[in-house]
Amino acid sequence: MLTLPLIKLQSMVRMSIKSDLLAKLKQEHCFWSFDAEAISDISDDILIEKTLQYLDLEDIDLLFKIYPFRKVKQVWLDHLVPQEKYLYTLNRFLAWYYFKAKSPDAYIKSMATRYYNRMVV
Repeated sequence: MLTLPLIKLQSMVRMSIKSDLLAKLKQEHCFWSFDAEAISDISDDILIEKTLQYLDLEDIDLLFKIYPFRKVKQVWLDHLVPQEKYLYTLNRFLAWYYFKAKSPDAYIKSMATRYYNRMVV
């Protein structure tokens, strides 16, 4: 009996955090190309990508409260790392601070190469 209310509470907290992140991203004008009606229905991948790219550390920390570490890392690898030259400084920081890469430059280069090789095959 106690589990059901806890699950509902966790779901409510998750939705509240997502709403807060969406509101901050709207303030940053990150969804200028999206239909205004569709913004509340964006995928988790887009929310994670835009948060990593445009919001502050406190907001990025919230991502790890509502999504598994592996999910956040995979979105980073799939969406931000391939933009290695454009997002060079951001990717180096994220690799070092959040994903604990010992050599961020080499790690990003190898992950970008791996991504491109998957695209070709």
